[in-house]
Amino acid sequence: MDEMEIFRRMALAIAIGALVGVERHWRERDEDEGARTAGIRTFTLIGMLGGVAGLLERLLGPAGAPPGLVLVGFLVTLTAVFALFQYREEVAQNRFSATAVVAAMLTFALGALALVGDMALASAGGVVLAVILASREFLHQGIKRLRWAELRSALILLALTFVVLPIVPSQPVGPFGGVSPSKILVMAIVLAAISFCGYIAVRLLGDARGELVAGTIGGLISSTATTVANARRSKQGPAVPALAAGAVSAGGVSLLRTAFLVVSLLGPLAPTLLPALIAGAVAMFAMAVLLARANAAGGEGREASRRTPKNPFDLDSVFKMALLLVGVAFAARVASQLWGTGGLYAASALSGLADVDAVTVTVAGMLPTLDPQVAAMALGLAVLTNMLAKAVYASVFGARDFAFTLWGATGLAAVAAAGAHFALR
Repeated sequence: MDEMEIFRRMALAIAIGALVGVERHWRERDEDEGARTAGIRTFTLIGMLGGVAGLLERLLGPAGAPPGLVLVGFLVTLTAVFALFQYREEVAQNRFSATAVVAAMLTFALGALALVGDMALASAGGVVLAVILASREFLHQGIKRLRWAELRSALILLALTFVVLPIVPSQPVGPFGGVSPSKILVMAIVLAAISFCGYIAVRLLGDARGELVAGTIGGLISSTATTVANARRSKQGPAVPALAAGAVSAGGVSLLRTAFLVVSLLGPLAPTLLPALIAGAVAMFAMAVLLARANAAGGEGREASRRTPKNPFDLDSVFKMALLLVGVAFAARVASQLWGTGGLYAASALSGLADVDAVTVTVAGMLPTLDPQVAAMALGLAVLTNMLAKAVYASVFGARDFAFTLWGATGLAAVAAAGAHFALR
């Protein structure tokens, strides 16, 4: 390592310390001089100290020094001294927190990493550390708003991802090519994680206000279930436009979910499917906003806006999604092998009566051996069937105005999707 490389790495170590120091100093900027343990100067020096320790480790390594001895010695000394000063400050101010000590240790470690390891990783770690420190209020408020059911769902997601998934067989099981249990579980985890992240985002940014927001949350879980629920409620109350806005917004979210899955799983089909999906979603969102504004003038639907949506990551929901994925995947595979393309189209249309995600996953698994045009047609048929099915459900379960609005939104979205598709061909 030449001198210029050393200067560059040492500058990065110092910059990491300065970045963390700015955040630490800003947080205690109103403290009197000498009343804080560490500010911008101290943390800048800690980053530099890490860089010096890393440089000494590099220089003494070839001389036969035990690997890591210099770094460990510096880190232990720094931690002991810093913790002592921090303890005196905490006692004087009658508060208790180990954040500053841990931040100092990480700043030192990242400074050392800048000298002995990957510079990109060290710089990224410094930015992440500063962001976490600066997000204290946001994170604390988020924890206060979280409920046990949501925390439990997050733990289930982690357990499924890091405990269950590694032991699930990856080889296909069953006749007609079988189904890979691990791929099904991965898709179930991905779909549930999308819903869970959307739910948590709304919870952290504020309680659900109005049927428009509630419908958007419902669309992350199941747009079909949201439509049926709102349709039934439309017969019981006067806020039909608000309920219709929620159902239409859920349909728009469903199209965006499908677009996301297409990009993630069906990359070759993205140029064919994305314009239609996005155009249909935009049309539905525009319709939902107009309906919500029409309802806002009358102040209706406020009671519904206080309704807490169902947690999207209940254990039952996870297994139901997994079973649906398995069933649809198997049915589509059997149908396509027994009856060819027509069988796949039939399976796609039938599954679209309840869900589009399962068809997307199934087509993704068959894509390597499936004609791209057939795959695009199968997924498009499932999306269209799902949109029409929700309009039919609105007619069966909902009030007349609710059903009329859903049919109008469905037609508008279909026209917009068709227009976008043929305009870009």
